Amino acid sequence: MEAQMRPRLQPSSKAWIGAGALTLLLSAPFSLAQQPASDDKGQQAFNNSCRTCHSMKEGDNRLGPNLNKIVGRKAGSLPNYNYSSSMKEAGFAWDQDKLTRFMVKPDEVVSGHKMQPYGGVSAEEASKVFAYLQAAGGQ
Repeated sequence: MEAQMRPRLQPSSKAWIGAGALTLLLSAPFSLAQQPASDDKGQQAFNNSCRTCHSMKEGDNRLGPNLNKIVGRKAGSLPNYNYSSSMKEAGFAWDQDKLTRFMVKPDEVVSGHKMQPYGGVSAEEASKVFAYLQAAGGQ
């Protein structure tokens, strides 16, 4: 009996409701829909390539210095970490170019660094890690 009391939608009404739902789905911000996948890929790349020696937590220096807020930081300048003399004397701040190049071929950016036996990652992986470092480090 209850079914008889519900108003019947005309076929055009059903199409309109379906179109409205589709419009809502399609109007969701694209960047929000894509952000978790990008973050996940960057974090996964960081975990695979960096996490053994580095942390993103401020003050959590391990075998390597923490990488929190590394973008814009002067190379070899983090307090309470014993950098190699070549890193302390590098004379630059970490930007996208320097970090990406360092992750790919560290010896070409700072010869004499302490990251042995690290030999580098692909440019694609370095790009993912940089995006993660920038997002997770608040830069």
